[in-house]
Amino acid sequence: MSKNKNILAEWQAEEYVPRDKNAGWYVGLIFIGLILVGISVWFRWWSFTALIVVAVVALLVYSLRPPRKLHYALDNEGLIEGERVYKYEDFRSFGVLRDGAHFAIVLTPRKRFSPAVTVYFPEESGEQIVDIFGMRLPMEEVKLDYLDKLVRFLRI
Repeated sequence: MSKNKNILAEWQAEEYVPRDKNAGWYVGLIFIGLILVGISVWFRWWSFTALIVVAVVALLVYSLRPPRKLHYALDNEGLIEGERVYKYEDFRSFGVLRDGAHFAIVLTPRKRFSPAVTVYFPEESGEQIVDIFGMRLPMEEVKLDYLDKLVRFLRI
């Protein structure tokens, strides 16, 4: 790991939790894509046809790609994710999310339209990580919004 003395905690985790998908999921995705393409060709919506094809291909590529293992660290300035740095002052709060057997910190941004940052961590490092965030940001309960629930339902 790092030899930087300013590092308060560090760990490695996957960038997201992979969802199990059986052959039926892939068949369903292609079937729905073909139906939408058929409708768009029927109405001669060529831009929509191209959009559907690109979206289905992108979902297939994304779902077949395994998650990368990323290195995370916390220092006095913020969260370091690989080469990227998230400053504590850019977030108004954090929360802990349990995703099955996995745990994650969800950072809520100060900027209105910025996305939340979700960082998974191993359970054995959880107390230390939560304590470090807790000294710098207020902790709030994290609830999944409708889009998050839809993504989990679709196993994306």
